[in-house]
Amino acid sequence: MTLGARGGGGGVKQSKANSWSAQRPEHVVRPPPPPRARSRASGGGRSARARWARPLPAPPSVAAPSTRRAPAARPGAPARARARRGEVEAPPAPHPRARPRRALSPFGAGGASARAARAAVVGSGTVRAMASSASSTADGVAVVGSGLIGRSWAMLFASGGFRVKLYDIEQQQVTGALDTIRKEMKLLEQSGALKGSLGAEEQLALISGCSDLREAVEGTVHIQECVPENLELKQQLFAQLDQIVDGNVVLSSSSSCLLPSKLFAGLVHVRQCLVAHPVNPPYHVPLVELVPHPETAPATMDRTYALMRQIGQSPVRILKEVDGFALNRLQYALIGEAWRLVEAGIVSPGDLDLVMSDGLGLRYAFIGPLETMHLNAEGMLSYCDRYREGMKRVLKTFGPIPEFSGAVAEKVHQAMCVKVPDDPEHLAARREWRDGCLMRLAKLKGQVQPP
Repeated sequence: MTLGARGGGGGVKQSKANSWSAQRPEHVVRPPPPPRARSRASGGGRSARARWARPLPAPPSVAAPSTRRAPAARPGAPARARARRGEVEAPPAPHPRARPRRALSPFGAGGASARAARAAVVGSGTVRAMASSASSTADGVAVVGSGLIGRSWAMLFASGGFRVKLYDIEQQQVTGALDTIRKEMKLLEQSGALKGSLGAEEQLALISGCSDLREAVEGTVHIQECVPENLELKQQLFAQLDQIVDGNVVLSSSSSCLLPSKLFAGLVHVRQCLVAHPVNPPYHVPLVELVPHPETAPATMDRTYALMRQIGQSPVRILKEVDGFALNRLQYALIGEAWRLVEAGIVSPGDLDLVMSDGLGLRYAFIGPLETMHLNAEGMLSYCDRYREGMKRVLKTFGPIPEFSGAVAEKVHQAMCVKVPDDPEHLAARREWRDGCLMRLAKLKGQVQPP
């Protein structure tokens, strides 16, 4: 699709602004990260933070997030106006040789059955499903940021047969990311863990890289942001994207905690925005949290949910935004109590981890805490009747929020280093072992279906 094209597929709208390299706004002032901190969104650690902390190139028309709102759409208006009413088209068409995941994909195969499936998925009255996948000329996905999370998203979209443009602000970083993706895909294929119906070479042919933002998003209908977890940086990026996309593009952030109401404040295309938060490592852990802005169109949520299912992920709908979403609220509650137990001298750090890995974790790999309650008695009501007083008594003993610093942090660090030294080689080896375990667990979960 050429610049300025309207209707049909998504892409870039006509603009007289130059590319990102034309001008550079002021530096974003960012506080120094804590020691050994890693960016979840970029997966690149200190080098990624340094790379994205430099001023982002921006077109002259983008000095700050716009506060304009899209005008009301008129009957017969082009696709961009229809999208502002929530009539966003269905997800992009995959590679023609990519076999659909019938158990996962709501779109299924082509033809009449596919059209019926699309209508079933997005037939809430807020989405106008495409008559066929061929009706859109755009079937691309842009991934902005080429760290661990960005590379994983690129591999996932390619596994579903979608063309992927991987963007970063340095061409050298893009080249390195593509080389890493090639090595990882080859290893996955050799081990029988490559996702999708296409071979590694066919999937790799779908992924290209670039260091020009306008080029990256042209012809795409879904943009997945994966830059470091910094609010100002992400706001600046989405303000620039808001100026160059049309009304058919979903703008999705990989943020793990930042609220959509802050990320997308003042954007013209706010109804097309949401957070799609993956779990690290995304290629091996399928959960994706979909978190809407208060003004996000239901069509945007429906369409992204369907797209995530189509590439084999397990999306969950967060019905309204809350700090930490669902996953991190549960994770931080667990981490907080684990820290308090170690701080109080009740259990050692090593034994605390065993409580999860050889206890709760085994069960939670297949069923969640609510189903666990349901099964551990004669149903949920029976469990609550039987255990509510005990749960309330224990919960009242939970202490204050830990500081996660000082002597306790050093104690936990030393215990972890006994198991896994914190040099790059040992950490990389342990992550590789972890990912292998997750691959085997995913294969097992695919083989054992609940009655």
